[in-house]
Amino acid sequence: MQEIIIVEEERQGERLDAFTASLFADITRSAVQRLIEQGNILVEGKEVKSSYKISAGEEISLNIPPPEPSTALPEDMPLDILYEDSDLIVINKPPGLTVHPGAGISSGTLVNGLLGHCTDLSGIGGEIRPGIVHRIDKDTSGILVAAKNDMAHQGLADQFSKHTVKRIYHALVFGSPKTETGRIENEIGRHPTDRKKMSGKAKHGRHAVTHWKVLARYSGVTLLRLRLETGRTHQIRVHLSEAGHPLLADSVYGGDARLGNLKDTKLKSLIKELGRQALHAKTLGFIHPASTEYIEFDSELPEDMQQIIDYLEKQIEG
Repeated sequence: MQEIIIVEEERQGERLDAFTASLFADITRSAVQRLIEQGNILVEGKEVKSSYKISAGEEISLNIPPPEPSTALPEDMPLDILYEDSDLIVINKPPGLTVHPGAGISSGTLVNGLLGHCTDLSGIGGEIRPGIVHRIDKDTSGILVAAKNDMAHQGLADQFSKHTVKRIYHALVFGSPKTETGRIENEIGRHPTDRKKMSGKAKHGRHAVTHWKVLARYSGVTLLRLRLETGRTHQIRVHLSEAGHPLLADSVYGGDARLGNLKDTKLKSLIKELGRQALHAKTLGFIHPASTEYIEFDSELPEDMQQIIDYLEKQIEG
């Protein structure tokens, strides 16, 4: 459904998400917020935040996609559970596991596994995203949290939206940054010509900030620690690629193109065997929405990334 709304004077000053949700009886405010994040709700043709205060006379364009046809079904799936209580569950996701069902994918996702394990996931995420507060790419490994009730979901979502959640990633990249630490900041949105990619050169982007630190330098490869200040789609992959240091084995953002520059045939073989971007969500810390205590979780690097690091360390020793 596509529709254009002109803000009336008496609605001036309202939040965009609250205003839009008030127009539809069957769309929740959280669903509206997702539509805003996805770029389906624009103000004067531009993407803005859910908290944007609307003004009289502004044109709001709505593109409401049709409802997703099916619910996610429970599946018996082994889960690496780092923590679980009556409010939330923290999972260490392996690479290759999609977080939630989507176009062409109705089974075998983390949501299916969570539904098979839990009977009480939050409904805020909708029928095919129950409990999902945030996500990481299919081929990125690491920690994520899911909510078991709406209170926990709202509490966690609020922390993510305010960028107060501690999110630390480890990544293997091509090349060697000139400094030991750095900060990348720009606007990230859909690539102007390739809709499957994100880009810092998009016409309509969202503010994105990544902090990085060198952990180890090897021949042609560097191990980085990254802290997300924001959490945009493909943020780390875009930032590092556009900075000239794409992730190992990231075929979408230039990792494959750099492989030919490596002279070490064994290292080339290990990177090809990796078969996915060398990115791991290592640490996740947040305020527990019920107890209000800060909790933090850490995970070891997966075997495929650790194998490359072990080989590179031996080359230094050797």
